Amino acid sequence: MVHLFHTTSENCSRMVTENYSTSFSSAIRMLHKDLRTPIFNIYGFVRFADEIVDTFHEHDKKYLLEQFKKETFDAIERSISLNPILNSFQRTVNEYDIDRGLIASFFKSMEMDIEKRQYNREEYKEYIYGSAESVGLMCLAVFCEGKKNIFEELKMAARSLGAAFQKVNFLRDIKADYNGLSRIYFPGCDFSNFSGEDKRMIEKDICNDFNEAYKGILKLPLKAKFGVYVAYKYYLSLFNKIKKMKPAKVLEKRVRIPNYYKALIIFRAGVKNQLRLI
Repeated sequence: MVHLFHTTSENCSRMVTENYSTSFSSAIRMLHKDLRTPIFNIYGFVRFADEIVDTFHEHDKKYLLEQFKKETFDAIERSISLNPILNSFQRTVNEYDIDRGLIASFFKSMEMDIEKRQYNREEYKEYIYGSAESVGLMCLAVFCEGKKNIFEELKMAARSLGAAFQKVNFLRDIKADYNGLSRIYFPGCDFSNFSGEDKRMIEKDICNDFNEAYKGILKLPLKAKFGVYVAYKYYLSLFNKIKKMKPAKVLEKRVRIPNYYKALIIFRAGVKNQLRLI
């Protein structure tokens, strides 16, 4: 019957992903069936930790995050948890031998979200690594299915893809982060006087991340390549839309991609995949 418990736990992680991000859910479904459940498990874990620091304003966030962190490492060590999200996550961590240091770095960034409001360049790099690049490396461990040589070859590209996704999220969420949470992630930026030059410098950095990430996507194992490419194209479309906006508009509204265009992204990606162009 323990199999039923594990299946139920993994269904919870899938449901969390589907409820919080239709875009990521769609991209995960483009992965080979062998890879979908472990990636849902990672996303469910990341989403719950992020939820603690971003939305539980009426609670002691620091305490909740400390407890969640302790329970996470306990679950990994014991290979079981009655928290279904942590149980599904520990199964993926243990099955794919995910580096525990990546998880520790992720929690460090979540802790920074509770304490920090502005970041200098070194803090920004540390935050990006923990909150995004480490997650990209967790996913890469799944995609490589134990092949350490492929992981080592692609780890910098995986970091770049995670960084690109996170930085695009920062740009599209400026209104919520700055006005709602008083956070300024981009070092040296003053959002009360956000200039075109500020925006161009950020965009140049993100372009470099996308370019490096694409080189790695082309070398991914076939089981992972199509799904990762769909996620890449979705975020690249968001980024291109933001690039066309004036700085003031970026501060006013959260950019979205319509559902019909998401479907078009998947269709075009499917055609390129069939033609072996990715």
